[in-house]
Amino acid sequence: MSGTQRLEVGDRAPAFTLPDAHGNPVSLSDYAGQKVIVYFYPAASTPGCTKQACDFRDNLAELNDAGIAVVGISPDKPAKLEKFIEKEGLTFPLLSDPEKTVLTEWGAFGEKKLYGKVVTGVIRSTFLVAEDGTVAEAQYNVRATGHVAKLRRDLSV
Repeated sequence: MSGTQRLEVGDRAPAFTLPDAHGNPVSLSDYAGQKVIVYFYPAASTPGCTKQACDFRDNLAELNDAGIAVVGISPDKPAKLEKFIEKEGLTFPLLSDPEKTVLTEWGAFGEKKLYGKVVTGVIRSTFLVAEDGTVAEAQYNVRATGHVAKLRRDLSV
C-alpha cells in the first residue's frame, strides 16, 4: 500500500535532534548506551494518543527499572506538547517534528488506512533502540489501547 521505507530489526536507528515541549533540543544520541523506546503518534490531546501517552506514563517506572527510557514524537508544535504534558502529567519527553522529517526517516509517515480509506498521515509506530543504536523492535500500525501492555510482554518487562 505504501512506498514508505520501513525500519527492520538490526537496522541502524536514524539519528535525530528535535525540540522538546520547552524548545530544548533532544537527540537520539542523548540515549547512547541505553535502551530507548521511540514512539510516533499522530496528535497530542486526541483520545487515542492521550490513552497511549498515559499508558507509557503509568508504566514508565517499570520500563525505567528495566533500563528503558521513553520518547514520543509527533508533528505537534512544542507549545501544544507542553499543554499535553501538563494536562496529562506526562513524565517523559515529547518531541516536535512538524516537518515530519524524522517521522518519514523512521517509516512512521506515509499512506495508511483510516476508516477504510487510504490517507497520508502519521503511522502509529513504536521502536526499541538497543544500547548500540540499532533497532531491536520495530512495530508499525500499533493500537493506542493495550499497546504498552503488549510491548511490556514482548520485552519481558
